[in-house]
This record gives sequence, structure tokens and C-alpha cells, in this order.
Amino acid sequence: MTIKKVGVIGAGLMGSGIAQVAAAGGCETIVREVSQEFLDKGLQRIEGFLGKAVKKEKITAEQRDATLKNITCTTQLDDLKGCDLVIEAVTEDINLKKEIFAALDLLCPPGTIFASNTSSLTVTEMAAATSRPDRFVGLHFFNPVPIMKLVEVVRTIQTSQETFDTAFGWAKSIGKVPIACKDNSGFVVNLLLVPYLLGAIRAVESNVASIVDIDKGMTLGCGHPMGPLTLLDFVGLDTTYFIANIMFDEYREQLYAPPPLLKKMVQAGFLGRKSGKGFYDYSADEPVPSELGI
Repeated sequence: MTIKKVGVIGAGLMGSGIAQVAAAGGCETIVREVSQEFLDKGLQRIEGFLGKAVKKEKITAEQRDATLKNITCTTQLDDLKGCDLVIEAVTEDINLKKEIFAALDLLCPPGTIFASNTSSLTVTEMAAATSRPDRFVGLHFFNPVPIMKLVEVVRTIQTSQETFDTAFGWAKSIGKVPIACKDNSGFVVNLLLVPYLLGAIRAVESNVASIVDIDKGMTLGCGHPMGPLTLLDFVGLDTTYFIANIMFDEYREQLYAPPPLLKKMVQAGFLGRKSGKGFYDYSADEPVPSELGI
């Protein structure tokens, strides 16, 4: 099966990025949001990203225009019924996702493949809300989607070989590097990354070293492009807290349990770059370590 028409549900940071790479890969792409306001914001994000890419000469103006021409926006779920592949990229709420897929199941022909961009929820539970669990996969992109090459292609115990191969091949066709994962919470990357990030928070909590020195140790000692605390601020402490709770509920292993400091920082509104303060304070020209009272 060849994927020519792609539906993307959600025009937020991830959804707009997925729509952009799908359209840039030559697919007719339909983006669905609950309101025109959210659609406009998503399209502005895509236009801004493409505009910067043209200025930096990473793409041509013709490539930008061709990508935008491939994108259609809608507030109607019905408009996705002709898609070969529909990717859901809404908030990490399992009940909302199941509701969306149950509705899509009634609209789309049996051949349509359904995919979720979830980073931590089990794909099998979403697939169970449909009559086509064999046509269901996870397609976990990474932020920022147009730049990050990796896509985790998640196969459940019910996903057919044809569906998996089609999804894997499509990810390659749009310029991504797919890896095969089974349907466990966190897949490959978050399964290994989340305990590492939580360990860095515990190191701060226990005064093992300063915020700066923990980051410096991991960048210079392990060759990481950024330290774990800087990365936490980039990802969002609230996002990490949410994912860690999901994974702890799934595995009941202590290494996935959010440290008390993480919970307190989220409660205080220290969410990282998006709030202006996390492990670092971003209010000045250069970030400085935050005072955390420990």
C-alpha cells in the first residue's frame, strides 16, 4: 500500500510539525483541529518554520510553496475519511484518543491505517476502540518534528505485517529514520531517557552537585549535546512529570517515579523555557541556575 493522502488530528506543536513533514514529503495532507483559531496558529507555525528554512537556504522558495500547497485545514472530522493514513497528535488523554479513533473507525474505509503520536500511552488500548486493531500503529515523532530524524514505529501484538511495513516505509519516504518498537510504555527512547532525567533531578535534590556541574558533567563526560537539566527545561517539566507518572503506573518501578522536587517545581509553575523558569532562570539574556531552596 502506498500512502498518498495523510490526515493529522491536532495542529499543536507536534501536529503541525507532522503535517509539515508529511506535506514536504509529497503527501496531500489534511489537518483537523477543533477550532479555526487553533488551525490558524498551527498554519502560522508551519509558515514561520518554512520561512526560516528558506532564509537559511535549507530549502528553496519553490519547496516552501509546494509544501504549503499540499496542506488543507479543517474543523470537520468527516474530511479525513478519504485518507490512507490518519495520525492523531492531540493531548495525552487516553479517553480523548479512544473517542477520536472510535469516530474515525466509522468514517474511514477498512484500508485506512490509524496511528497515534503518543509518547507514553499504550497503542493497544487505543486500537481496541476500533474494529481494525490490525491496521493500527504508533508513529512517535520527536520535537521539533521537521528537524528530528527519528520516528518510533510501534507495533502492537495485533498490528499486521502489512500495516507495519507500510507505516515504516512511509516514515522513510518522508525523510525520517524509523526504528521498530514493541508496544511498551515509553517505547525505546523514553524508556531509557525518563529514568536518566529523573536521576538528574534526584542528584540536584540530594546535593550531589550543582545544576551547572551536573549538566557540564554529562555534556563533557558523555558527549551529550546538552545536559539533562537543560533538556528537562527544553522538554517541559510538566511534560516530564506527566509522562513519568504514566510510566510509573505501567511498570511500578521506582526508577520511573517522579522525585518530590519535580512535583514541587511543577506546582510552583517552574515548567522550564515555556514558563521562563525551570532549573534555569531565562529572564535575562543568559540563563542562570534557579534558586530552588535546597
